[in-house]
Amino acid sequence: MKEILDAIQSTESTSADFAALKLPESYRAITVHKDETEMFAGLETREKDPRKSIHLDEVPVPELGPGEALVAVMASSVNYNSVWTSIFEPLSTFSFLERYGKLSELTKRHDLPYHIIGSDLAGVVLRTGPGVNAWNPGDEVVAHCLSVELESSDGHNDTMLDPEQRIWGFETNFGGLAEIALVKSNQLMPKPKHLSWEEAAAPGLVNSTAYRQLVSRNGAGMKQGDNVLIWGASGGLGSYATQFALAGGANPICVVSSDQKADICRAMGAEAIIDRNAEGYKFWKDEQTQDPKEWKRFGKRIRELTGGEDIDIVFEHPGRETFGASVYVTRKGGTITTCASTSGYMHEYDNRYLWMSLKRIIGSHFANYREAWEANRLIAKGKIHPTLSKVYSLEETGQAAYDVHRNLHQGKVGVLALSPQEGLGVKDPEMREKHIDAINRFRNV
Repeated sequence: MKEILDAIQSTESTSADFAALKLPESYRAITVHKDETEMFAGLETREKDPRKSIHLDEVPVPELGPGEALVAVMASSVNYNSVWTSIFEPLSTFSFLERYGKLSELTKRHDLPYHIIGSDLAGVVLRTGPGVNAWNPGDEVVAHCLSVELESSDGHNDTMLDPEQRIWGFETNFGGLAEIALVKSNQLMPKPKHLSWEEAAAPGLVNSTAYRQLVSRNGAGMKQGDNVLIWGASGGLGSYATQFALAGGANPICVVSSDQKADICRAMGAEAIIDRNAEGYKFWKDEQTQDPKEWKRFGKRIRELTGGEDIDIVFEHPGRETFGASVYVTRKGGTITTCASTSGYMHEYDNRYLWMSLKRIIGSHFANYREAWEANRLIAKGKIHPTLSKVYSLEETGQAAYDVHRNLHQGKVGVLALSPQEGLGVKDPEMREKHIDAINRFRNV
């Protein structure tokens, strides 16, 4: 691994130099183990501790197949799907690996007694398999997490509809929280030159997810002037949704849970902010009963911030805790887009407020290659910025996942893999200086 890192850090390395590097037999990777899937049985979700299930193991380098690439990972980041994997909820991801392993001789590689997790990376291409022409050893890249086979016609209008669509590092093996990752070459995109490795790795999954959910015609199709309610507006997903709303001429109404998180939203340029804890919203009377009076109080507060207008688009991801309120406060003909359920999967809402007001609920899951490319292009152009708040070492990934699980973080948390320190990998310092305040926005709060 030292020779690989030396080549990456050298300013004189060529593509031929990278192609000539000898690959190691093994590498360090963050894993969960199949024989530990019942370790949290009987515990409440909040009590399940990723620090107990996440391991740093030495694993063999996987076989490289057609249309694939091996990437030296300089940095990665933690997403909620890594938390879900580590606490084995809502089910063990080994069921995904077993199913994928039955697809072909090549995919058998993924069905292992350990799962290398992680759905983001920034790094350098080491090897490409047969049929890869767009990428070469030595290319600096980031990877989006959509893995598709594209052998069915269903996915050719929108690759997210492919019946064999998977999220890399969650529903496949050999993910990005490691020193080397295996990806399909159509996951690769150019690394933004003005960002460090850890900054470039941070947007990936959440930035692309927010783009499809809010901006794309496959999601809400946001337009100028829309009032957009954004839950968790300073978090991993919400921080990008807030930026997209502001950059697209919409009006974000940012829901946060503390003064500190409100300050982050203001720093991004948002003005309409609701601190749900300070204002004491309790949408559930008990585990079985929601409180419509709280929905109405919430809707009244929104109208105070919008000059009397209701919400055009709700950017939903908390799920059960907030969904009834989200449906209620949306204007007639408005849209609720949902991409996750971090507070629970069993959503409940009063359907009268949906059907009689002609509202729409749209399910949105990650992004297709074009959407991911467009989202990354906006990062590269300095229109949207990373929301990286803290960086951990690979050895500290369990703690990073714990912090995300317990909502102790702001924005995104990064993980250094091969990169020996923060701040490396910047190739356009002039552009970086132009945007340095926005790049460090979440680091300075």
